[in-house]
Amino acid sequence: MVLCSSVFSTVCRSQNCINRSIAFQTLAVQLRCHRFYATAPKRFYRKTGVIHSNGNYEITLDQRKLKTPQGNPFIVHNEPLALAVAAEWDAQKEKIQRSTMHLTALCSTVIDNPTKQSKFDLVQSLMNFLETDTVLFHSEEEDELYDLQKKEWSPIIDWFCQRYEVSIRPSRVIEGPVVSEEIKATISRHLLSYNIWAIHGFAFGIDAIKSLILTLCCADRYINIKTAVLLSRLEEEYQTGRWGRVEWAHDISQMETQARLAAAILFIHLNSSSYVVQAKQ
Repeated sequence: MVLCSSVFSTVCRSQNCINRSIAFQTLAVQLRCHRFYATAPKRFYRKTGVIHSNGNYEITLDQRKLKTPQGNPFIVHNEPLALAVAAEWDAQKEKIQRSTMHLTALCSTVIDNPTKQSKFDLVQSLMNFLETDTVLFHSEEEDELYDLQKKEWSPIIDWFCQRYEVSIRPSRVIEGPVVSEEIKATISRHLLSYNIWAIHGFAFGIDAIKSLILTLCCADRYINIKTAVLLSRLEEEYQTGRWGRVEWAHDISQMETQARLAAAILFIHLNSSSYVVQAKQ
């Protein structure tokens, strides 16, 4: 009887250990699946505005002038960009969701320059994306996916080659495509024709869709934002077409990417055009 009781106690302890182990594993998975952010600050202003001074523009929150995260004056060089930033702040509700304010973040990055990079440094870093560009890597294993990629991506690659007078071919092997130094120099010269504000826009867009080629297509208005994002997610869309789509995950991810790319392209265009303000007589 004592032996049976001892065995029973051992089994119970083992089962408890197993249950605790399962519980800890479940908790670990839940923690990995959730991101923790600092509490969003409450909206502390009633209205936004834009003031013009010495050819530049500043954004006001009630009577306060907006500043960057490093405390520098938030000054931009054209009115449309200033109005767009003010609109971002005006669109905030009870809480300020900074993760949705892409234009504000881009301006702050340019003004503060936390990485201390020059325009040349930024362009050289963007060249690294060309060798790993999404549209230059075609499927090696699935012929059906390869056919889809060839159909959708080939016109993009052809446009890129014709537009910049270069020759580049996609790859089906893990080593990736061959991108010559001459091609890199050609694209670098094109990007260096923009000012540093626009270059930051390119960097933001390329990071969003992992494709320099698609970002250049959008900047030149060859394709629209939605098309660029769908092309950058072509393999994911192919797989979800076969295995099903999780709306709360895939749709939100797609919308967030579209918002980031749209902000990047708008930022490029607003910093690549000249605007003249004339005072009323």
